[in-house]
Amino acid sequence: MALRLVQANLKARNDSALGRFWAEALGWVSRSGSGATSVAPAGFVWTDPDAPVCVDVIAVPEPQTVKYRVHLDLATTSAAHQTELVARLKELGATPADIGQGDVPWTVLADPEGNLFCVLEPREIYRDTGPIAAVVVDCADPRALARFWAEAMDWTPHEVTDDHARLRSAKDVGPYLEFLRTPHLKDIRHRAHLDVVPYRGDDQAAEVARLRTLGATPADVGQGDVSWIVLADPEGNEFCVLAPG
Repeated sequence: MALRLVQANLKARNDSALGRFWAEALGWVSRSGSGATSVAPAGFVWTDPDAPVCVDVIAVPEPQTVKYRVHLDLATTSAAHQTELVARLKELGATPADIGQGDVPWTVLADPEGNLFCVLEPREIYRDTGPIAAVVVDCADPRALARFWAEAMDWTPHEVTDDHARLRSAKDVGPYLEFLRTPHLKDIRHRAHLDVVPYRGDDQAAEVARLRTLGATPADVGQGDVSWIVLADPEGNEFCVLAPG
């Protein structure tokens, strides 16, 4: 039994506009309806077990006011590509962001709704990830959180230290899931989170029960009667277990 990371879920006051931004940023397409916009490659089928990790934008009335614990790192193939991508993203509405990063080779930007993300310099490790190099989670204990998520999704640890941990699908496809030790985390409701789904033929309730034995806890974010189940990982990061297709 295991789960598949299917999407990074972002919140926005205008989901369709932010979805269009991310579609342009990633070279994908966006589809909007009922307060939600999916951003995925053309022809994407989310129930496909080999589908890439995508982006889902959900409409909420509240503006972004805090730094989220989850952000995206975008991959580039050369210095020229990085420069071109940053320039294009700014034309689309992204703005430079200073989070105290100092003189680093990557560029920190904020999307039109203030969600932070990074455009990385070319790195060999991300050469085959697609446009999203990594989904990065700020945390207090990368080792412990990587252990939880590796067991939850049967992903392979590629690097685990006190300050940083990196996981990837056992098939070595798609982006990495990374955990970055971050001081002064605040206990706040998160506007960005991960969505996971059982593989076809697996049982959602059984997967939720398994996650709870690993240290997940139920979470109430006002979701009401829905088909997905909201949990929090051992550090309180909310995530959703979707119903398998």
